[in-house]
Amino acid sequence: MVANFVREMTTPITPDELPPQYDAAATEKALYAEWEAAGVFRADPARSDRNGGDRTPYTIVIPPPNVTGVLHMGHGLNNTAQDVLIRWRRMSGDEALWVPGTDHAGIATQNIVEKQIAKENLTRDDLGRDAFVERVKTHVEKTGGVILEQLRAIGASADWTRTAYTLSPELSVAVREIFVRLYDDGLIYRGHRVIHWCPRCLTSLSDEEAEFNDETGALWHIRYPLSDDPSRSIEVATTRPETMLGDVAVAVHPDDERYADLVGKTVRLPISNIDIPVIADTYVDREFGTGVVKITPAHDPNDFEVGKRHNLTMPVIMTPEATMADGIDAAGRVPADLIGTDRFDARKKIVKQLESEGLLVKKQVHQHAVRHCYRCDTVVEPRLSDQWFVKMAPLAAPALQAVREGTVRILPERWNAVYVNWLENIRDWNISRQIWWGHRVPVWRCAECHFEKAYRVDPTTCEQCGNATLVQDTDVLDTWFSSQLWPFSTLGWPNEKAPDLRAFYPTDALVTAPEILFFWVARMIMSGYYCMGRSPFHTVYLTGTVRDMEHRKMSKSLGNGIDPLDVVAQFGADAMRFTLLQGMGLGVDVMLDPTDLEKSFAPGRNFATKLWNIGRFLLLQVGTDPVRDFASLTDAELTSVDRWILDRLASGISDCDAALGPARPTGATWTEQERTAGMRLDAYAEAARRFVWNDLADWYVEACKARLLQPGADREVARAVLVHVFDQALRLLHPAIPFITESLWRRLPTYTAGTFIAQAQWPSRDASHAGGGAAFDLVREVITGIRQLRSDYGLAPGKEVTAYVVGPDALVQRVLAESTLLGRMAKCAVTADAAPAGPAAHVMLGGTGLEIVLPLAGIVDLGKECARIQTEVDALDKQLTALRGRLGNEKFTGKAPPELVEAERAKEREWTARSEQLHAKVRSLCG
Repeated sequence: MVANFVREMTTPITPDELPPQYDAAATEKALYAEWEAAGVFRADPARSDRNGGDRTPYTIVIPPPNVTGVLHMGHGLNNTAQDVLIRWRRMSGDEALWVPGTDHAGIATQNIVEKQIAKENLTRDDLGRDAFVERVKTHVEKTGGVILEQLRAIGASADWTRTAYTLSPELSVAVREIFVRLYDDGLIYRGHRVIHWCPRCLTSLSDEEAEFNDETGALWHIRYPLSDDPSRSIEVATTRPETMLGDVAVAVHPDDERYADLVGKTVRLPISNIDIPVIADTYVDREFGTGVVKITPAHDPNDFEVGKRHNLTMPVIMTPEATMADGIDAAGRVPADLIGTDRFDARKKIVKQLESEGLLVKKQVHQHAVRHCYRCDTVVEPRLSDQWFVKMAPLAAPALQAVREGTVRILPERWNAVYVNWLENIRDWNISRQIWWGHRVPVWRCAECHFEKAYRVDPTTCEQCGNATLVQDTDVLDTWFSSQLWPFSTLGWPNEKAPDLRAFYPTDALVTAPEILFFWVARMIMSGYYCMGRSPFHTVYLTGTVRDMEHRKMSKSLGNGIDPLDVVAQFGADAMRFTLLQGMGLGVDVMLDPTDLEKSFAPGRNFATKLWNIGRFLLLQVGTDPVRDFASLTDAELTSVDRWILDRLASGISDCDAALGPARPTGATWTEQERTAGMRLDAYAEAARRFVWNDLADWYVEACKARLLQPGADREVARAVLVHVFDQALRLLHPAIPFITESLWRRLPTYTAGTFIAQAQWPSRDASHAGGGAAFDLVREVITGIRQLRSDYGLAPGKEVTAYVVGPDALVQRVLAESTLLGRMAKCAVTADAAPAGPAAHVMLGGTGLEIVLPLAGIVDLGKECARIQTEVDALDKQLTALRGRLGNEKFTGKAPPELVEAERAKEREWTARSEQLHAKVRSLCG
């Protein structure tokens, strides 16, 4: 039945074809299939004005999820935001392109397959590189792309014909191209330095991939005896005693008089019993601790720099798996009983031995930040290694300028300072990884003459000596190295004549999470300037994070996640999307309760239900007969409520436009006013909801019910206005809730078969209707005032009452002209006669001079009502006296938190106003 509702209809609508409840499960999948089959989401480069077409392009590239990933609520949030923007611009007449795709996710994907083969008692080394890579490819082919299918389920209107993959042959060409360019420009080099090493993933990590965790650890103070006088010693503090076996010196500040006589002498390294020098270096902070630092050049990046300055040896005392070993230049340093011992077990043994030898001075509890692998959470080990690096300072300069000058804006603005600080202090990027899945470093070395070069195409012979024995570097590139090219590699770069690249680069908005501002966003801007000469986008919109009710980030490890597909199955994609949008304040985290989906997604579900009910009532009342062309209506034919709803529509359109836009800067850079404008998706959703629910449903539909039942010219006017306004409302809502709006829109009498609301024109504000709602606004105030009086005095809805209108004659006549409507909507007769003497309720309509008088004699038990009000007055006055006493007590106001004091004062103001209202009622009713 509901499936039939999706397809084109030409027969009259009956209640059976518009079921009382919207069935999302039966509707959404069928609608999406229609959109996709009709090519609704496909963009044409020929239509872009950059290629001679007549449309302005608007482009978004999806942050590519891991190819083997599955949808989580963070994806739901991020992709809903992107879809709202792309649907809005598509309807606004732009040639809108949303590029989808996936990332090969080097470390993450390799880890998955390594766990799989471990169940077969195999390692990647057992299989060998080629066989292992084939195994990963097979896994990706079987499981990859699932997340893209899941994105369809939430309504993502991406151009699936352009689905990209960071390890595809096409994008691999782009990766080779930028590597060779950077290499030839001297911006890529092989460096021998201390890097972050993951003993679990067995690969190096960049600074950003080695994430800090605040932890409670220990600080051990250790005595290093002087070699020529063991009775004297230098005290050194360390959080990693196991690394002391790699110490090659102890350092003091050259101006520290405490140790001036020791510089140039040697101390005996405990455990290893090796003599190491005391050196002077300004790196040492003489105010911190004892003013002495142990120098371990192979296992600490700062010590490495000290080691280079003093020409010290750099012994490696751990294996890649972080077990103790006599590594490079470390012969005799690690005792035999520690070789092969895990670093943390070795720490315990070393501390115990130091204690037994009287060399452990003390142990202190110590709070410090410890780096962990961003993929497996293993504690990272600093390790001396040969790696490939990118010189970042030259690349960072234009990316810094772009944000400072306003070419690129970052929202929320608070992230600007974070971005600038990172780029100002940027370090060279370690781009090589010791894994097998990914883009292999395109550098070959000749086995004969050792000539080395980066190539776009695999070489067959050495260009220097002609030898055919060439060896490719075994490392692969950091996953982020390929994804930094995403905004232009997906459009055809390095082919600068590619139609998509010419039509859609630069793109427009990037919607992503703040966690990857450095991993991805900044690097895209840098590579955009390096490869294309301009920024890849003008707006960076950083969403909040989806959290549970304890403010914890949703994650698989915590078990507090919500599967978006479960939400779609229970409530529909529209309900999920609208709920997320309502909570999506700029940079604000979205709070959801994984234990109560009903409560979490009630806002979206309730609104979808309300919209369906509005549409169902409207469609059944309007019927299927042809509707007058709205443009043919004259102002004389419109009633005050018609003018009012058209005025509210104009305001609703303005509010939605202001919340979403501007779509792009007016010039080459954002103006100060533009920088923070738009991208308020919660405000957009609320503006559209408010118009449909509060204005259209609560007032206009209610006001039109009687008109729709009476055949004649006025009924046709009401039908035309109602259909037009509902059509515009559905268009406003479509980017937020695409399925239900499409379902209802194609049922309007004005619908043209074969068209889609997804391609319909975005509403534009009609200035001729702005400001035309004043007359009905007065009537609304009267109705609201009478309803409030009925509520205040507990008058049953069916109770007949008469209200007396007092005030300026013109306004009184305007109210009396709508007496029929007032009678129906306020359940009240209205008259300009003098009100009878006796107790009455009053309401003043602020600023108009109108007063509504509602006599109460005979319709309210005055004795009972007076007793009820007096009881409420007495209780409130008692509370108010206690509150004022508390606020008059300096001990409270002086010691309580300021926000608590202010909250109590606000409560006093509220209770005082209520008390005055109640006392006025007592005087009016009870004498």
